[in-house]
Amino acid sequence: MIRKSPDDFLAKDFIATTEGLVFAVVENGTEQGRVLGFLRYRKISSGWQKLSTQQANTFLQVNYPDYLFHSVNKDACIHAVATDRITKHYRPEQILLNILQLESQDQVILDLQKFYLLLANAGLELQNVGVTGSVLINAQKQSSDIDLVIYDRVEFFKLREQVIKLIDNSLLKGLTEKDWQASYQRRSCELTFSEYVWHEQRKNNKVVINDRKVDLSFVDPLCAEENTTYTKIGSIKLKTFITDHTKSFDYPAVFQIDSQEAQSVVSYTATYTGQAFAGEKVEIAGLLERADNGQCRVIVGSSREAQDEYIKVLL
Repeated sequence: MIRKSPDDFLAKDFIATTEGLVFAVVENGTEQGRVLGFLRYRKISSGWQKLSTQQANTFLQVNYPDYLFHSVNKDACIHAVATDRITKHYRPEQILLNILQLESQDQVILDLQKFYLLLANAGLELQNVGVTGSVLINAQKQSSDIDLVIYDRVEFFKLREQVIKLIDNSLLKGLTEKDWQASYQRRSCELTFSEYVWHEQRKNNKVVINDRKVDLSFVDPLCAEENTTYTKIGSIKLKTFITDHTKSFDYPAVFQIDSQEAQSVVSYTATYTGQAFAGEKVEIAGLLERADNGQCRVIVGSSREAQDEYIKVLL
């Protein structure tokens, strides 16, 4: 069982409200009775409208400011939904189980079923896998990617290794130049295109099936945000060495660093998940935060686009 309780909220879940709003959950658990998330979709007459970061922020400010919440722990204003205002909880593992039993003509669903079967035939244990993104709420288009979330650390790393073998055996494909360009444009990150691709190709968490990109991410269902209050100090840029990347694929990603200014780097944007390995020298730009115990960390991804924030390996 992935969740301690069916009512547990995990990062990558989606939640819906009575107003027809769907938020992507960004952190396990709750804070002050609220689920922390980000508004991703709203219901309109023609179906689901996907919102950009700016659209989502503006929409809530104008129409539903009560979904804007000042997190004391994070010293930031973020999107959050009180648990008593949630009308539906989309659990990725349950939705995937339902999808695998479907007889569908939807090509996105067919590609997902085929990908899952390839992995199962390769001997992977897949009971700790779910589907997130647009497929989670049945909002996919024919051009949609497939976003899978894995809830077991060992299985996640096995899956990344298996992806390489399946590409080598021509059962799956790596991303093309066109795929990387499309991914880079969506990310709108601070890296150059060549920097972005160099970092991404080492991660082995993206693959193509039937010309459709599949993204693999990891969520630790046992991880809960520490009960620590952080205060923002200001922007920081530093060069340092990564000392531990054990949790670099977690959500959020955590890197331990060798610096007098901060002890760790935490990234809330997928662009910098798995970005660097222990022993590598990196340049980091982000927001410096100090915990109530005096420890400091650098946040990369204080907004979804992480404007002016990055992690990159120095070669």
